[in-house]
Amino acid sequence: MDSSGNLPLLTGYQAYLRVEKGLRPLTCEAYDSDLKTFAEFLESRHGVLLTAAQQDVSAFLEHLREHGIDARSAARKLSCLRGFYRWLLLDRRIHHDPTINIESPKAWKVLPKSLAESEVTAMLDTAAIAASHPQARATALRDSAILELLYAGGLRVSEITALSTGDLQLDAGRVHVRGKGDKERIVPLGRTAIDALEAYLREGRPHLERISSARKSRPTGARIAIAQPARMRPDVSRPRESLKEKNWLFLSLRGMPLTRQWVWQLVKTANPDASPHRLRHSCATHMVEHGADLRSVQLLLGHADISTTQVYTHLALGRLKAVHRQHHPRAARRPEQQDSPVPMGADVDARRGPQAVTRMGPQLVPRRTPAGGSGPETQ
Repeated sequence: MDSSGNLPLLTGYQAYLRVEKGLRPLTCEAYDSDLKTFAEFLESRHGVLLTAAQQDVSAFLEHLREHGIDARSAARKLSCLRGFYRWLLLDRRIHHDPTINIESPKAWKVLPKSLAESEVTAMLDTAAIAASHPQARATALRDSAILELLYAGGLRVSEITALSTGDLQLDAGRVHVRGKGDKERIVPLGRTAIDALEAYLREGRPHLERISSARKSRPTGARIAIAQPARMRPDVSRPRESLKEKNWLFLSLRGMPLTRQWVWQLVKTANPDASPHRLRHSCATHMVEHGADLRSVQLLLGHADISTTQVYTHLALGRLKAVHRQHHPRAARRPEQQDSPVPMGADVDARRGPQAVTRMGPQLVPRRTPAGGSGPETQ
C-alpha cells in the first residue's frame, strides 16, 4: 500500500468516524480493514484511494466474488467505500464519487435464529439454581445476572460489558444503555432480572471488587507478569485509562471488566446452541409472539430503523397462525372459537397452549418465572 498517499487519508477518516460519527473502536477497525483491502487492490492496479474510478470499484467487487467472498461481506465493504468517498466529497478532496451508480451485491435475506422459550427458561433456571445455593460463589451470582440481563433487555454483548454500576436504576426497574454510535436508551427490566442483579450487587460484586482492590494495592515489583488467554485480556474496544477509573458492573475473578469473548463463552457453556446475540433475537421474537408492537421492540433493542425490527414478524409463527385461524374465512376453527377473539399477547398455538406473560410498559414480554414459582405476575 502506498503509505505516502493512502495512510494520511485512512488516519483522517478514522478520526472522523471516532470523533464526529461517534462509532465504536471495533467498528472503526472493521472499516479500516476494509479500506486497506481496497487500497491494496488499487496498488496492484497502480492506483491510490484518492484517484480511484468507478471501474476500479467494479473490478474490486468482481475480485471479491472470484475469491469466494459472499455477497453480504461484499455489500458491507461497498458500504464502507461509499461512506469513505462521501467523506472525501464533503472534505472537497475529490469531485466525483467512484461508488455512484454501483449496485450493491444481492444477498439472501437471512432470518435471525432464536431459541424456544422452553430452552431459554431451562438455561436461566439452571443458572438461577446455582446462584441460589447457600454457598454460591460470586461468579455464580454474576453469571446468573448476566444471562438474565441478556434475555430480559435484549442487550448486545458489547453493551453488557460496557455497563457500570451507575447505569442501573433497579428501584425504577430499568437500566441505562449506550449502544452503537454512543446512542443512549432506557431498557426496562423484569422482576426476575432485577432480583438477580440485586443479589449479585449485594453478595457477589463486593467480593470481586475486593480482589480488584487487593491487586491495585499490591506493590508493582511484586506483580508477576502472566500470559493471559485471549478471552481474559482487557477488551481492546475500551480506552486503556477507563479500565481503572470506571466502576464496571461485571467483574472477573481478577477484578477486571469482562470481555466480549468471555461473555460469549459463558452463554455457550450454559447452552451450546445459544449465543449472546441469539438471546437478543429470542427476546425480540418472544415479545412479538406475545403481541408486542414493533415500535416498542425497536425502542427496546435500540434499532435505528424499524425495518430492522420487522424481520422478527417472520419468526412469530404462533401469533401469525392464531390471527389466520381467527380471521381467514376458510381457516379450520372450532365452533367455540367463532365468537371468541384472540387477545393480544395470548399465544394459542395448539401445540404449546396458553403461556403466562408479564406486562412491562406498553408491550408484552415473556414471563420469567423463578424456579418453584407459579401464576401471573404484574411488574
